[in-house]
Amino acid sequence: MYALRVVPGKGKGLVATEKISKGTRILSEEPIITVPPYGPDSEQLRTSIYQQVDALSEHQRRAFLSMHNLHAYRNAAEQYIGIIRTNALPIETNESEGGIFLEACCINHACDNNAQKHWNGNIKRHTVHALRDIDKGEEVTIYYLGVHKNREARNKALQTKFGFVRLYNEQGPDDAGLPRAFLDAAQIAIANGDLARGRIFAERAVSGWWTTLGGDSKEVMEHGTLARDPSKHRLSGISMKWKTTVDEAPRGLEPSDFEDWLWKREKPKRSGQLADLRSHGTFPGFIDLPDENNVDLDFYESSDMATYRPRRHWCFLGEIVDFAMLVRLQMEIKDVDGRKIPLYFYTDGRSNELAPALVQGGYTVAILYAQRHAFMFDKPGIRHEDPRMLKVPQQLPIFVIKLDLCLLTERNATQIFPLSLHELLALNDQVQQFSTEVDRIRMCHGCGRKAASLKRCGKCLSFWYCDRACQEAGWNEKGHKTHCKLLKDSDLRGLFLLKWDEFDNHVRFPLHAAED
Repeated sequence: MYALRVVPGKGKGLVATEKISKGTRILSEEPIITVPPYGPDSEQLRTSIYQQVDALSEHQRRAFLSMHNLHAYRNAAEQYIGIIRTNALPIETNESEGGIFLEACCINHACDNNAQKHWNGNIKRHTVHALRDIDKGEEVTIYYLGVHKNREARNKALQTKFGFVRLYNEQGPDDAGLPRAFLDAAQIAIANGDLARGRIFAERAVSGWWTTLGGDSKEVMEHGTLARDPSKHRLSGISMKWKTTVDEAPRGLEPSDFEDWLWKREKPKRSGQLADLRSHGTFPGFIDLPDENNVDLDFYESSDMATYRPRRHWCFLGEIVDFAMLVRLQMEIKDVDGRKIPLYFYTDGRSNELAPALVQGGYTVAILYAQRHAFMFDKPGIRHEDPRMLKVPQQLPIFVIKLDLCLLTERNATQIFPLSLHELLALNDQVQQFSTEVDRIRMCHGCGRKAASLKRCGKCLSFWYCDRACQEAGWNEKGHKTHCKLLKDSDLRGLFLLKWDEFDNHVRFPLHAAED
């Protein structure tokens, strides 16, 4: 797989004698000398090294003494210490700080290294793995340094420790530090209840460690269970701010779109793109709402610095957790971040505008232009005064979106949406994928094919299909039978069609958004 050869300008180095694929374990080697954790100039250190060198075989001794030495010496003990200081690789144990490896210590440094060194405590060996495909005849290189901020710092460290300056390109996507970053991202996601992203970040961390450290490494064995079931992590459930289930990651997205979802990037809205209910800018959680006693310039603008008006539209979505009717209706609602807050009705009718059957736990309330209010008698929440700012059934001044079951009443002939806030956001993901037009191209909900000549569902006007067979597949196999009934509601469609960033005047329910 490799051979020790003379490399121009570097002395000896390891060179691939055949193509080495990414993730291949190039070598696994035991140390011939270990460096105990004594002081650098202690007699104990000198004695230990001298005894270990004396115990080497003739071949090992010759190989050791032929290694480069940056340090001047006056006797054999100082020569041995100098060789070790120049060439030793780290060993992460309580008994040793480093070691000499006859082959691994001959691998040269590069800032764009193609291999990764690692002390594998499980097998007590130093391993080297290919970070990328290494071609036949290419030198195998590792990264000598720890984390340095810039080229200047690396230059100085290389000159001081190893007596040379040789900088290549910056490290790229195969940087061995990425798995740790992915693990940190996984833990942050899991701590906030986002198991879908937590699983993907953990999988990427484990995959990176598998490539750079091997499947028998401590990191892979320790964190492999996290990638399989992130809910078992000790941080799981601390917060449900970003709550998702482990299998809730979207499918069928382009790689760049998937990365935008994974890293929660909000891209500028393109022509033909519908409103995204997951956008915290347009559909903020409670903590992101403007405070009613302060002017938030992200929500308001002024032409004279005296009067302010909204610079855009926004809508708060919250699920009814509990409710009570005393002097007025009060609710406990849970927002998109999982935060529970109070909602009090200060309408003229003190919530009598609401049909009693609609006030139930498990419904979702949609409030336009909601603001945070500081109650004297309760924790901060929302004080609701304008019934036209609530989503309610047609023919009523207030509308609530039902979560658990379908309910029709004589007073209201409009179907109340039988979906939870969680399901509403899942429907939103379907709409984003199958209703959006980009460069006159849409995606068939039935088969996933992209084309400009698809046919639209004549009932919900939202999903598109190649032909009748694809429409039947979408209806019977992909949930359109349920989604179609929901999307026929003009207010639900209005959430997607309204130009939220273009404020001409306040909008009210029922929404009258132009069809695309």
